[in-house]
Amino acid sequence: MKKYILGLFAVAVVSSCVSQQERAMKSADKEYILKVANENFAKKKWKNALALYDRLANLVAGTDDFPNVGFNTAYANYYDKSYKLAGHQFKNFAVNFPKDPRAEEAAYMSALCYYEGSMDYNLDQSSTELAINELQDFLTNYPNSERSKNITQLIDELSYKLEFKAYENARQYFKMGDYKAANVALENVLDDFPGTKLRAKIYDYIMKSRYELATKSVYDLKDERIESALTYTKLIEKELPNTDYAKSALDMRAKLEKEKQNFAVVKKQTEARIAALNARQKKEADKLAQQNKADQQMKDQVNSEKRAMQMQRDSAALKTPPPAATFKIQR
Repeated sequence: MKKYILGLFAVAVVSSCVSQQERAMKSADKEYILKVANENFAKKKWKNALALYDRLANLVAGTDDFPNVGFNTAYANYYDKSYKLAGHQFKNFAVNFPKDPRAEEAAYMSALCYYEGSMDYNLDQSSTELAINELQDFLTNYPNSERSKNITQLIDELSYKLEFKAYENARQYFKMGDYKAANVALENVLDDFPGTKLRAKIYDYIMKSRYELATKSVYDLKDERIESALTYTKLIEKELPNTDYAKSALDMRAKLEKEKQNFAVVKKQTEARIAALNARQKKEADKLAQQNKADQQMKDQVNSEKRAMQMQRDSAALKTPPPAATFKIQR
């Protein structure tokens, strides 16, 4: 019986709440709508509160209730996880009511909404960049705020997200075996984020990329790439002493030195073969040139003899008189 009574009471309460919300939605009484909206807000019934605050926007315009409605609407959207809309509303409040005691809080909440709207690192990061700008604006406008420390932490967190995305994108090149692109992309991360917390890992991947480039390099670039990789192992040993990265650099340097020695032998042998080939080609070219010269001389001699014989024939023709004229005697 007791459970039955409690059940009826709960149904009555729910029915009362529903009918109250419906009455407020249909009512033209500003005070009643505001009362129900604020009760919903206090009870964390964000959607119900937002539905009524939306009706109140025009009803309270120009009155003392207008700032409160706008402020509560922004918070209701924030708790309802509509961060983009809430951020816009908080920002408007801070701009439109700069002398209101809640203006700083609204500016802070606006920045916080943009922070909450930042996407995961593997998605588009335009929202993260926008959030950093908004947080920076809060620091500029409220440099002495107690919230500044928290804002700084949020900026660091968002900046790390951008760093990590850039790092992961660069690391994908390494995974795909495009070591040249990986090296360039990783160095760009260091340039774009000079204070990055990922510096040690980036150094390590740059060293690995240069090692792979050196060991898998074409002949003409091998010397240069081996030296580049060796130089980077020394940089890591200097910048990250007494770390696993430094130990890895030492191991890699030993492999590179051995690679350098092996390539020196190959290079010497290759240069010897090239020199022998060049000598053989030169000898054959000289032989061919001599043969061509002899052929040309023979050709020139034949042509000279032909011209001499022609000259003799032409001279003989000039010395021979023409035959005497023959006259017929008429009878």
